Amino acid sequence: MDFDRPLPPDPYSLLPVPATFALTSDDITEGEPLADDFSVDGADVSPHLAWSGAPDGTRSYVVSCFDPDAPTPSGYWHWTAVDLPADVTSLARGAGAVGGAALPSGAFHVPSDGGRLGFEGAGPPRGDHAHRYVFAVHALDVPTLGLSEDNSPVHVAFHVYFHTVARATLTTTYRR
Repeated sequence: MDFDRPLPPDPYSLLPVPATFALTSDDITEGEPLADDFSVDGADVSPHLAWSGAPDGTRSYVVSCFDPDAPTPSGYWHWTAVDLPADVTSLARGAGAVGGAALPSGAFHVPSDGGRLGFEGAGPPRGDHAHRYVFAVHALDVPTLGLSEDNSPVHVAFHVYFHTVARATLTTTYRR
């Protein structure tokens, strides 16, 4: 299979730039490859994420992971967690698992582009170039988006666009 194609831009570089805040992780590092634990080849768990410095007026958060390098016209959404309360400033490793107490009360996942509810680990086609995985936390001006698990990640992203007061991103890579 020929995977020769131009690299798409960072997806957030095409949107207006809101205020920013810090996003860090005990598990992943900006610009560095993901460990297999965060891929479909390994433990397939979501990494720890922590954020700080969101602006006053933040009423909730949406956390997502997007692969702009997927061989599709629209990239690939690996994870979208919606309606995290404003007092939540971190997600533990594995928070992308469905069931139990993985997310705070009131928060929920929508299906990945693969139809999986919760986090779907990195899994680019074998032989393709390294893919980027953009983990993003959006600070919103509303306590909830009024959506449900039945919505798609794109539908969530559309609503996030109109309520974002700040954004933090951390981009990693993975290759098989």
